[in-house]
Amino acid sequence: MQISLSDKISIYGKEAHNRVLFQPMEGCDGTADGAVDELTRRRYLRFAEGAPGIIWFEATAVCNEGRANPRQLYINEKTVGSFKALISEIKTKSTILHGFEPIIIVQLTHSGRYSKPDGTPEPIVAYRNELWEKGKEAQSFKVATDEYFDTIPAMYKKAAELALEAGFDGMDVKCCHGYLFNELLSAYNREGRYGGSLENRTRLYFDCIDAVKESVGDKAFVTTRLNSCDCFPYGYGFGVNENGETDLAGTKAIIKKLKEKGIELVNLTIGNPYLIPHTNRPYAAKSPEDGRIGMKRVYDVTKEITNSFPDMKFVVSALTYEGENAVKYAEKLLNEGVGDFAGFGRMTFAYPTFYKDYLKNGTLDKNKVCIKCSKCSELMRAGTVSGCVIRDTECYMPYYQKYVMKK
Repeated sequence: MQISLSDKISIYGKEAHNRVLFQPMEGCDGTADGAVDELTRRRYLRFAEGAPGIIWFEATAVCNEGRANPRQLYINEKTVGSFKALISEIKTKSTILHGFEPIIIVQLTHSGRYSKPDGTPEPIVAYRNELWEKGKEAQSFKVATDEYFDTIPAMYKKAAELALEAGFDGMDVKCCHGYLFNELLSAYNREGRYGGSLENRTRLYFDCIDAVKESVGDKAFVTTRLNSCDCFPYGYGFGVNENGETDLAGTKAIIKKLKEKGIELVNLTIGNPYLIPHTNRPYAAKSPEDGRIGMKRVYDVTKEITNSFPDMKFVVSALTYEGENAVKYAEKLLNEGVGDFAGFGRMTFAYPTFYKDYLKNGTLDKNKVCIKCSKCSELMRAGTVSGCVIRDTECYMPYYQKYVMKK
């Protein structure tokens, strides 16, 4: 039986109206205290117009010192009302336009070594990594103590309570892209309770999952976005062996434990967008490798894990590179057993109604699709709001001209 992206599918007892999933794409456009701002609202209401079955809400900090930038969303007692209002608007708009509410998952995060809450970095790191810190030798780093890590599960518990109050359906305990929990996976030489063995390196991650599960009970589900492998040389990242080959043994051990904890859905990814962005989002402009190589890497990793856990559900990524053929490519992968949901990232910035257009016309408009230019990432790295400069020009070109072109 052929799988279509329009097929309904159940997770955690909830029905996703289709298999289209909008990935967590950070807009860096919250207020100074972490509340939803007008550009945030605009973006998510555009997402609602596109009719995805799941909206995986962007990285939302659980503490101020863990914010990746001064405008990263941060859920707390003062800001929870702004999240609640937005979730209500998203679900209302989708119901009016499409007749269903999307499942909305919040990505709870501590940015660790990429924390920059006041714009000046003195990041909290799990350990010193000379490869990750190349070019930043003069920067100050703060190696977190075990005692600090001991306080983090309570932060996640509180954030999850507030996210439940805001109306989120699911909670993602983020473990990817070089942020704190993902960094800990490669803390082979860290001393103490959070380094060395795989048990120690995953301790904080699993403690926070347990804290979130305790916090929400059966009122919401818990999931995770997980780096399958970091794609760095051995000793500098997770999921690579001494021969420099992808080795998913540790990843599978983690997923086995996630399954034991009742996790049904895992959003798989790879790499570190700060240092090797072509690995998790293949792009066209000045890429160090052909995008097809990156797509094949994601395919192989996701397929191996999916085959190892046939009774769990997974999200497949790196679909945007296919441009106007992205939906057909996604359906091909799902029919080959490479994941259960089609996760679209950059495409949602450029062309949020791509899936709705596909249902109507059987194709995507080549003049609206993402062109893989990475200007959305350039905006983020320049310290301003992020969006599609090419397809949403009126909104984001002024930021690009001011913060990127002037440099």
